[in-house]
Formats: sequence, C-alpha cells, structure tokens
Amino acid sequence: MDYKSSLIQDGNPMENLEKQLICPICLEMFTKPVVILPCQHNLCRKCANDIFQAANPYWTSRGSSVSMSGGRFRCPTCRHEVIMDRHGVYGLQRNLLVENIIDIYKQECSSRPLQKGSHPMCKEHEDEKINIYCLTCEVPTCSMCKVFGIHKACEVAPLQSVFQGQKTELNNCISMLVAGNDRVQTIITQLEDSRRVTKENSHQVKEELSQKFDTLYAILDEKKSELLQRITQEQEEKLSFIEALIQQYQEQLDKSTKLVETAIQSLDEPGGATFLLTAKQLIKSIVEASKGCQLGKTEQGFENMDCFTLDLEHIADALRAIDFGTDEEEEEFIEEEDQEEEESTEGKEEGHQ
Repeated sequence: MDYKSSLIQDGNPMENLEKQLICPICLEMFTKPVVILPCQHNLCRKCANDIFQAANPYWTSRGSSVSMSGGRFRCPTCRHEVIMDRHGVYGLQRNLLVENIIDIYKQECSSRPLQKGSHPMCKEHEDEKINIYCLTCEVPTCSMCKVFGIHKACEVAPLQSVFQGQKTELNNCISMLVAGNDRVQTIITQLEDSRRVTKENSHQVKEELSQKFDTLYAILDEKKSELLQRITQEQEEKLSFIEALIQQYQEQLDKSTKLVETAIQSLDEPGGATFLLTAKQLIKSIVEASKGCQLGKTEQGFENMDCFTLDLEHIADALRAIDFGTDEEEEEFIEEEDQEEEESTEGKEEGHQ
C-alpha cells in the first residue's frame, strides 16, 4: 500500500490516512489483528474469516479434530482469488505495519484538541477561508470567488450577518416545530383518552346488552317450563281417564268370558232337571252383563291437543326487529302499537253493533 503518495495528494493527511485504514468489509477502522492478503490488500482477520466461512460453508473451523483441506475466497477489493491452506485465515500473515500505524493514528487523534470551530476552506481556492455568503446562489464562498471566480456577478453579504439571520430563522423554525409537536402530542393524548373511553363504554354497553338478553332467555325458559307443565298435566289427566276405561272394559270382558264358559257348560248338561236349576239364574246374569256394557267412552277428538298450539310469529318478528335505537324511537313504536290496538278494538265494536 503506497501510503506516502496517497497522503501527498490530499491537503489533509490525517483525514486521508483514516480513509486508508478503513476495512472494505465492515467499513470501520481495521480491528487488530490485521491480515494481509497475497494481493497486498488488508482485512480485519474477523472480517476475512466471515467472508471465508461464507464462501466455504462446509470448511471445518479451527480447533476441530477433523483435518480438512483449505478453501478459497475472493478479495473484496480487487476480486483476486485467495487460496487458503488447512489453517484458513489463521494461516495469513499479520500486517504489523498497518497495526502500528493504527496505534500511532489513535494516539495522535487522542492528543489533538477537538476542532469544533475549525474554519472550512474554499474548494476552488484551497488557501482561502470561506468568509462571505453568496445571496444569489445561496451558498457560502470565499472572497477570491467573488473577485475572480464563479460568484463574480453575484450579490454577496458578510458571512456573519447571514449566519445570524439564518440562525435566528432556524431557531424560529425549531420553536414552530416544537410548538407543532406539542399540539400533535396534545391531540395524541386526547385520542388516547378517546380510545380508552370508547373501550370502556363499549364494554359497558356489551355488559348491559348481555344482561338484557339473559333476562329474555330466563323469561322464555320460565314460560317454556310453565307451558310444558300444563301440557304434561293435561296429558296425565287424559291418560289416567283412558287407563281407567281400559281397566273397566277389561274387567267387563273377563266377566263376560266366564259367563260364556258357564253357559256353554250348562248347554252340555244332559239332565233337564239339573239344567233348569241353573239356567234361569244364568240367563238373568247374562242379561245383566249385556246391560253393563254401557260403560263410559271417550268423546270424539279426545286425543286432540290442538288447544296447546301457539302462534309465535308476531313474537318472532318482534325479536327479529330488535335493534339499537333512541328512546324517542321506542316511544313512537309503542304509540303506534297502542294506536293499532285502539283501531282494532273500535272495528270489533262496530261489527257487533
């Protein structure tokens, strides 16, 4: 690396030296140890190892018990192919000269005072300080540029006056921006409060809505249980009546069956005297049994349970019509229903007359 020629070409040797000490991989000043490649370019050994590992992903790392051949990668500066042996980047030679230069540079930088107020120099006239401001081009320049250079026909002003003016303008802009930021922050705070209150109100109305629907569910369940109980009661009464009739008819049937068997046995009696002793009473019993067949019966439609049917269509329509609304809308809806009921009642009375 020809440091001398590079430093002579620039008016600021320290700045140019720093540029020469920048690693092309991490773009920072070389970190020791610094290795020199066969192409004479330098890298931080860590950076060299990173690109070597990237180019040779299956290469065994240093210290492994498995011995493998080396790999290869390309110099990031000149693209020259660098062939490594089994030691990898640890087989590259350290550039002690560059490491010493880095130490000297850091010592020099630490010993030099900070030059926060160092005066910038004109790029066109390197020996001239920038001391005026071109109002036409709106750029700072030097006196030589005004007398002989590109700003010869431009309007200029003292640097200090423009500096104070633009500094004041910048301060005003900062104040305006800060005030704007304060307004924005106030709006953000208001919006955050609005978001919080919206969440709280939403939670509250959700709870109220859930409670109202739970009440409706409870009313429906209660009414359902009541109506089912009434149906069950009617069912039990009818079934009890039918069971009683079945029992009565079964008893009558059993009695008649026995009389038939007795009568058949009497018919088989060969002696007239014996037959006559029992025949009259048997005939009387059969006649009475025939009269006893007039037992209770179920009326026509006894099994019908149509009296327990419900027309819930209007209630279903009312449930489907449930929606959010104001109190005024609810009052208007109630008034309309009352008016319809009154008109219906009046129509019925006129019909009766």
